[in-house]
Amino acid sequence: MTMDPLVVRAHGLWEDLARVPVSFAPPGGVDVVVSPRSGLCPAGWVGVVALGGSAIVTAPSDRTARIVRDALRGLPVEAVVDSVLVREALPVARMLGPAALAYVCDARFRPAESGAWTVEQLPGSTHADVRSLEQVAGRDDAGEAALDEMTSPAFVVREHGRVVAAAGYRAWPRRTAHVAVLTAPEARGRGLARVTGSAAVAHALADGLLPQWRARPSASRRVAAALGFEELGSQLSVEIA
Repeated sequence: MTMDPLVVRAHGLWEDLARVPVSFAPPGGVDVVVSPRSGLCPAGWVGVVALGGSAIVTAPSDRTARIVRDALRGLPVEAVVDSVLVREALPVARMLGPAALAYVCDARFRPAESGAWTVEQLPGSTHADVRSLEQVAGRDDAGEAALDEMTSPAFVVREHGRVVAAAGYRAWPRRTAHVAVLTAPEARGRGLARVTGSAAVAHALADGLLPQWRARPSASRRVAAALGFEELGSQLSVEIA
């Protein structure tokens, strides 16, 4: 069976981020490797990415890798990114995720109509108006969006002169565009994330990049789905006690 080209590109991305030789096994397989410099998770943690029916796992040391292999042996792929089942199998100190990993291509992209909103393009993440939006949104939401890591222009919508929604992307390996979207609390539920996110995704696709939407909140996942993104996997980071 021919694998979805989006899955193939996503596999290549996360294999690169593992920073040691590793590959997604045939469907149903889980490959655990030692990678102290893994980009799948914070330093010293265990990183898990399941995509297209198989998974790769990075561990910071041989000892941790043995613990993880023993704990995950025999579990189905979907279980290795299930926070409840992983907590039952491993001595977890802290956990991040799981976050859904979604991707889109030109043929599947569904641009959002801007309607009465005007989407403005700003120079990027350091613009004062984008910084102001992050302050209004609060530390948790701003941290989740990570607009400060954007390498693209910022695509924003203003209301009464103030930026109330912004989106862009950070350049990742394998010509991937990691999309970031943030809306001010009082402006949510009005489609602004979809409008600004659509502009960012269109910009990435025009440059031949692979847009990636990583999200935990259900609202963000719904925005991605509305734009044509397909959830192909999940990412989970675990600190072993």
